[in-house]
Amino acid sequence: MTTRTDLSTELKFVVTTTLIVGDIKRSVAFIARVLGATVIREGAPTFLRLGNIWLTINSGGGPTDDKPEVYASPPRDPNILSIFLNLRVTDIRRYYDLWSRRDAKFVTEPKCHAAELRCYMRDPDGYPH
Repeated sequence: MTTRTDLSTELKFVVTTTLIVGDIKRSVAFIARVLGATVIREGAPTFLRLGNIWLTINSGGGPTDDKPEVYASPPRDPNILSIFLNLRVTDIRRYYDLWSRRDAKFVTEPKCHAAELRCYMRDPDGYPH
C-alpha cells in the first residue's frame, strides 16, 4: 500500500517559457492584446501569465556568469523553427476570428490534421503560436 506524501514538503515551482525578442514592449503588447495575457512584472525581463503558463519575455544578450558561453537572440529566420507556443483552445474557429480581429497574422486558416484542427499565427518577432 502506498501513502500520500505530505504536500507541504513537496517541491513547488512554476514552469515558464522564455521568448527572446527584438522589442520587449512590442512583444508584450501583442501577447497581452491579442492573446489576453496578464502582465505579472514589467521590465527586462517581463513576466506574463498566459492560460496556465508563465511567459518570460526578454531581449537578447551575451553570456552571464551562470551561462558563460550562451548567447540569447531573437529568431533570425521566421521559417526555421526552434520553439513555438502551442495554444490549445476550445473552439479554434472562434479564436481564429477573435485574434484576427485583434490583428494577429495567421500562416493559414484552421486546417484538419489527423484528429485536430490547427493553425499558426506569428508574433512580431516571427515566433509561431
